[in-house]
Amino acid sequence: MAEKSAVSNPPEDGGEKKERAESSSPEHEFSVPKREIMSPMHMGKWQKSQAHRDYMGFVLTLNEAVKGKSRTCECHISEPTEKLLGILDTLDRWVDETPPVEQPQRFGNKAYRTWFQRLEENVESLVEPLLPEKYHTAAPEIAVYLREGVGNKTRIDYGTGHEAAFTAFLCCLFKLRIFTEKDMLALVFRVFHRYLEVMRKLQTVYRMEPAGSQGVWGLDDFQFLPFLWGSSQLINHPTIEPKHFPQLDIVQHHHTEYMFLDCIRFINTMKTGPFAEHSHTLWGISGVPYWGKVNSGLIKMYKAEVLNKFPVIQHFLFGSLLSIQPA
Repeated sequence: MAEKSAVSNPPEDGGEKKERAESSSPEHEFSVPKREIMSPMHMGKWQKSQAHRDYMGFVLTLNEAVKGKSRTCECHISEPTEKLLGILDTLDRWVDETPPVEQPQRFGNKAYRTWFQRLEENVESLVEPLLPEKYHTAAPEIAVYLREGVGNKTRIDYGTGHEAAFTAFLCCLFKLRIFTEKDMLALVFRVFHRYLEVMRKLQTVYRMEPAGSQGVWGLDDFQFLPFLWGSSQLINHPTIEPKHFPQLDIVQHHHTEYMFLDCIRFINTMKTGPFAEHSHTLWGISGVPYWGKVNSGLIKMYKAEVLNKFPVIQHFLFGSLLSIQPA
């Protein structure tokens, strides 16, 4: 088998070590990803795997790339970035073409299943144009992560495991060098932001349930990474401190620039009552003095509450690019 693509492991503290990725050669044997973590006893296999190392390394590389930068800053927009934004626009348009149906249940509109089936049937043909011809055989492997990144068809829910699947989709494209270090800002500020918009549309139009919600004790019903990367954006900001984000005027004025504040804005539109009551964990974060400390705390929390939780990781899929083999 040809040399495997690999993403180097950044330091555990998310420091400034740069990611490297080696291209998979055309002879690389791609495989359709499958479940490997079938019980809590298998979690050690995941934590020691190449997939865990590569995935967390990718998350930390993006975290470093956006540090201290506004979402409105200029960034390199490559042709693959444009194509991926086009895919997300297509998914958005399909929501408009698949209106919710009348049903007695308040949550989980069954029209979502129709929307999802359309994605299932077309996902490989959507992904293939992203890939150079030599990597077209990778489409079935990579497309699975896009499909898994938009929610669950049976339960009509969405959560941090689906968010992780979409991020794994981006990580696979990075490992194939479809995206390079030049694309890191655009992946967060353009691609992931557009993905968030589409997911919020799905959540509101189809009244999707939060997957594995911890209620007021969770960071958020649906997302985690925009808070993590968004806190990195705000490191060393001259005027906005963590204590300011519960203030509506600060959120309203700056939400287009900073992902963290945009997430707060979305929460405020979806929930009523005092912020401290409906978003207890976030309220606690507003008491942290510095954004750097918020960011390092969220990295630890992401590892503990998402990547180290069996109910999330049991659904993670492993193939040739994100491998269950030990790192």
